[in-house]
Amino acid sequence: MKKLLITGFEPFLDFPVNPTMKIAEELNGLVVGEYLITAKILPVDFKQAGQKLIAYMEEVEPDAVISLGLAAGRFKITPERIAVNVNHGPTDNEGHKPIDEMISSDGADGYFSTLPYRIMVNKLLENDLPAEVSDTAGTYLCNHVMYQALYYTKAKNLNIPAGFIHIPASHELAVLHGKIPSWSHEDLKKGIRLCIESIS
Repeated sequence: MKKLLITGFEPFLDFPVNPTMKIAEELNGLVVGEYLITAKILPVDFKQAGQKLIAYMEEVEPDAVISLGLAAGRFKITPERIAVNVNHGPTDNEGHKPIDEMISSDGADGYFSTLPYRIMVNKLLENDLPAEVSDTAGTYLCNHVMYQALYYTKAKNLNIPAGFIHIPASHELAVLHGKIPSWSHEDLKKGIRLCIESIS
């Protein structure tokens, strides 16, 4: 059976819960589509997150990689098209605030996702779940780990689907945080399962 590595993030900034963490944990060990899922949680730490993701890829030797991130304020599930070679944004959980930092001195300016993101979006829409392809993963940790995963697959000549999916806030987070769009946890998890089923 094929293996899929899925990652979520711990809570960060002013978001006391992170729905990607709960989704990843609940999918761990399940079979979805053609894949047996191994889930890992990444720290919101520029110095560690990418390195940990690569270490997990080396440990699991997956046939596909999906990293999940929270895009509080978005109201659709948004598979990302591209990651760019820059760290820039708010302070991470360890107090680091990067300004215009390169992720890799020998990497490309950007890497395109190798996930079937258009198929994913179409499958979500067919199941009445709002979705669209996103052209910006930002320059915070979500972009960082997407870039690191794609850089690693290129460097190692790994011909596997890899990329990133942003999800909206859960109702649980919206209640704690305030006025942000939100989905039920079950719909968020259903959406990610549909995305996994889209990978052949």
